[in-house]
Amino acid sequence: MKVILLEDVKKVGKKGEIVNVSDGYGQNFLIKNGKALMATETGKKIVAQQEEEKKQEDLKKKEEAQELAKKLETIVVEFKVKTGKDGKSFDHVSTKHIAKKLLEEHGIKIDKRKFINAYPVGALGTTKLKIELYKGVIATINVHLSEK
Repeated sequence: MKVILLEDVKKVGKKGEIVNVSDGYGQNFLIKNGKALMATETGKKIVAQQEEEKKQEDLKKKEEAQELAKKLETIVVEFKVKTGKDGKSFDHVSTKHIAKKLLEEHGIKIDKRKFINAYPVGALGTTKLKIELYKGVIATINVHLSEK
């Protein structure tokens, strides 16, 4: 029996592949649990339609990420930190703090793990950090630290 896999199945194949399995396994497990479709013309059309919908959704998410990247380029996130006599800061600002401040002040939700080469910012002045918003869409955000 030939089936089209709708998801990855261990020791059988990857999503979208047409594989040959035994009749009982195909009917009683794969098709019954929604893991596969019969490899008929209708089944192939359904899989092609699902792939097209996924591509359209992917393009939409990428466009939204590009718009957000443009918006982030203009934003400067301000922090006030304690400093010593010689101007060195005692506090550091982590990506968690930056993400929290972006959400509070600008309503932009960004996962702290999306920062590329993330490190706590401790230098006074402006520091540029890169954020990967989506596959291939990288934004730069300005973080400004000043004395309390």
